[in-house]
Amino acid sequence: MATRSYAHGIGQEPLIGKTIGDKFEEIVKLFPDNEALIVHHQNIRLTYSQLQEQVNICAKALLTIGINKGDRVGIWSSNRYEWTVLQFATSKVGAILVNLNPSYRIHELEYALKQSACSMIVIADKFKTSDYQKMLLELVPELANADNATLNSSDFPELTTVVSLSKSPPDGMLSWTALMRMSKACSTVSLEKRQKELDFDDPINIQYTSGTTGFPKGATLSHHNILNNAYFVAKTMKYTNKDRVIIPVPLYHCFGMVLGNLGCMTHGATMIYPSQGYEPLAVIQAVEKEKATALYGVPTMFIAILEHPEFDNFNLSSLRTGIMAGAPCPIKVMKKVRSLMHMKDVQVAYGMTEVSPVATQTKIGTPLKKQVSTVGKVHPHLEIKIIDQETGLVVPIGMSGELCLRGYSVMLGYWKNEEKTKNAIDSARWIHTEDLATMDEEGYINIVGRIKDMIIRGGENIYPKEIEEFLFTHPKISDVKVIGVPNAKYGEVVMAWIKLKEGEKACVEEFTEFCKGKIAHFKVPTYIKFAEEFPMTVTGKVRKIEMRQISIKELNLDAVNKIETA
Repeated sequence: MATRSYAHGIGQEPLIGKTIGDKFEEIVKLFPDNEALIVHHQNIRLTYSQLQEQVNICAKALLTIGINKGDRVGIWSSNRYEWTVLQFATSKVGAILVNLNPSYRIHELEYALKQSACSMIVIADKFKTSDYQKMLLELVPELANADNATLNSSDFPELTTVVSLSKSPPDGMLSWTALMRMSKACSTVSLEKRQKELDFDDPINIQYTSGTTGFPKGATLSHHNILNNAYFVAKTMKYTNKDRVIIPVPLYHCFGMVLGNLGCMTHGATMIYPSQGYEPLAVIQAVEKEKATALYGVPTMFIAILEHPEFDNFNLSSLRTGIMAGAPCPIKVMKKVRSLMHMKDVQVAYGMTEVSPVATQTKIGTPLKKQVSTVGKVHPHLEIKIIDQETGLVVPIGMSGELCLRGYSVMLGYWKNEEKTKNAIDSARWIHTEDLATMDEEGYINIVGRIKDMIIRGGENIYPKEIEEFLFTHPKISDVKVIGVPNAKYGEVVMAWIKLKEGEKACVEEFTEFCKGKIAHFKVPTYIKFAEEFPMTVTGKVRKIEMRQISIKELNLDAVNKIETA
């Protein structure tokens, strides 16, 4: 029996030593007529052989334009079939796909384009409040006068080609159709030659992580990183070519493009996009129409589905599994997903972009108690340890410490940022997650907080997750998030943002009384805010930094926040 918080995942089968493009070709040969991609909002259905045809056309077009191995190609769009075609096409020519957050505004876009030095970018025209074409033209005014989509910009010297997914793109931008037509100038032999020049350890993807301070960092991932992680995540869910997976999470994020697209591809399963962005009704409609077997989402997405007024009108009995990840899930929600949504084998996955992204996962057969209260065990071919932050030594079983991970899935590094890479990955190739965790005797991991999220009130360490789980048991609460706000006496005190269930009304005192005597006095929220929504990233993660900033302003705590501490 383990006495220290260290575990390694024993792999029953070897890692895949292939590029994404080569694995894709292998799957197409095995399941040519199986449905590969279904996009409801674009009315598109493609078999694996049909998807292969589109991917090869796009790959040849990239070669015609002059995209070389290692060149960066950006994609700034919500979920569409072109996103996936470009993902597989770049993997076949060795270009590094740069995932640009669809919620970016001009300042963020400028940083990402310059930092990654993109040679080409593919953009949507509009989505919700974002006018991508307008923003890019404002950022790169030379585009309007570019000849035949050959850009020459002093601010973006590497950027030569802009492709718009609009049916009628403005001057200076190529249409997707025009791009695909360019493939005629490239032979199949040329594409095959390029594909043979690629190595599975080559970088193939840059994903910018949401920085809480400073600029985002570009996590650089290889074929080997994301192909294997996708395969083993899907294998843990026992995927076959018969599985049909609803992917409402954004493709720009690892959850969508790795666990969704690559997870399906590696097993010949079907990728299904119900809408451009997350819409709970579109999700349950797609589950019923497509007889889906799996569904992905973050906890807030599942909560929205369960609370949708039309939830009871749909037959979701085809579902059996799926992944819930991205944030801690309230136990009550997990139990409802298992019973009301028929997802008996729903699995919890934990990880981060820098580890491609999954490090631990529950699996079919996990006891219910472990299924709803842990993030599972370490993945195959990976090592995990929990260390004391002061000494760096592995802590005893059951003790909290920083979770560290080592193995094939650890990123190559942050793009063009050696300093940040060294801060994240130590000399022994352990990546430090900054997440606080515990491990039990069986190797199950429980995430108890985040180092930066931890509230320190008068010397007492408080983990927001613990208070969130408690408050969630109140019958009027739909969702709750806990943060720390500055306090002159204690340094920090607890604040809860509460989202009430539809039709419910409550006062602050009701929840204060609910807490008294049930949790330690220093954990009882000093402040409570009723909110209809929480500030969210496009991937559904709550932005607690933004919540703190809003709270400081609303509570007039600016002066207290500026008090210097030792």
